[in-house]
Amino acid sequence: MLRMGNSQHTDGPREGGLAHRLVPVRGRDPEESGRAATPLELLFDLTFVVAVNTAANHFAEMLAEGHPAQAVAAFALAMFAISVAWINFSWFASAFGTDDWLHRALTMLQMVGVVVLALGLPAMFHSVDEGEQLDLRIMVLGYVVMRIAMVAQWWRVARGSRSYRTVGLANIRWTAIAQFGWVAIGFTEPPLQVVIVAIAVLGALELLLPVFTQGSAGGTPWHPHHVAERYSLFAIITLGEGVVGTVASSGDLLGGATGTHWSGKAIAVVVAGVGLTFGMWWTYFATPFADVLVHRRGRGYLFGYGHIPLFFGIAGAGAGLHVAGLHLEHHAHLGPVPVVLSLALPVALYLLMVYLLHTLLLSADPFHLLLISATLAVLAVAAGLAAAGVSIAVCLLVVMAAPFVTVVGYETVGHRHQRRMLDGIAARDAGNG
Repeated sequence: MLRMGNSQHTDGPREGGLAHRLVPVRGRDPEESGRAATPLELLFDLTFVVAVNTAANHFAEMLAEGHPAQAVAAFALAMFAISVAWINFSWFASAFGTDDWLHRALTMLQMVGVVVLALGLPAMFHSVDEGEQLDLRIMVLGYVVMRIAMVAQWWRVARGSRSYRTVGLANIRWTAIAQFGWVAIGFTEPPLQVVIVAIAVLGALELLLPVFTQGSAGGTPWHPHHVAERYSLFAIITLGEGVVGTVASSGDLLGGATGTHWSGKAIAVVVAGVGLTFGMWWTYFATPFADVLVHRRGRGYLFGYGHIPLFFGIAGAGAGLHVAGLHLEHHAHLGPVPVVLSLALPVALYLLMVYLLHTLLLSADPFHLLLISATLAVLAVAAGLAAAGVSIAVCLLVVMAAPFVTVVGYETVGHRHQRRMLDGIAARDAGNG
């Protein structure tokens, strides 16, 4: 679980390499040299491909059917559940991952829970579309499985570490409270209005768990470079949905099973999808989040949970490409403007969050305000062209250009602004030290 504190100590060493026997969970060194994501963490992330892909596909299908409000509501709930589950594990592993056999077994149990969560997404989307009773049963069951594993992990912390015993027990207590709430609304079938209020309350509780569980230990010993790498890898996995969306939306346009009759529309969809994915990737990695977190550990909460809407935007962009393909295949009940907006709005959300995270972690920069304004103007032009009757394929290419406003701006001027900000906070840290 994410911590906001500045704790930078451990109360015991960790064995190097793979641990073949049980290792006391005493906290990793937050300044460990060469710390990187482990093969186990990468395997864990792959299970989320299933969940993100399922959520994006159902989101696209509901949009194409002309149910935007229901689609957005279901997709937001799905991505929130996916993101929180991933965050819970990733911050814990950064601070306490031992890679002994029990840690691996509990991680495998969490992977089972992620798959169960993914299997519950279709029922949830369908129930939102029907609008009568929200079906969360399988999703909640998946969370129960994941949280049994997480509670066991925190129990190991409470037993193995004097410094983090309070934090471990607090996480067990508050995680159990939150999960009991989800079980209650998932299996008791209360009225829909009650469910909506309960989801809002429990969602807020999930976001506040780090505040309630920080304890007297001053946080947990998470590693800035490791955490930044974990988020970047998850962003890449989610960005992969953009490419998946391109392929999914281009099947019939490329000649169906044979794929031998490429039209101009098909080429535009493929170029827009791959180009947009690449531009979004470049934009994200323009900010050296790891270097920032080294000096701004106290803003770890903003970094960690601020990525949730960013992940929404990435996965939503993949779904938007799928909607565009369905429209060009005449399988969508949407007009040109909603089709373009189904892609432009998630891209706008993603880019806004990249800039917001940069501002929250570093500082505001007038040049960045100019860049994001120009970026949003490009997206507005795409929607305006659709309203004017310009081909959807052309509008997709205009949307594709939006992240490259940042790319060009950063590579020509912005990188110098960013370097001055980083040097400034490094100098202040050195002066305070």
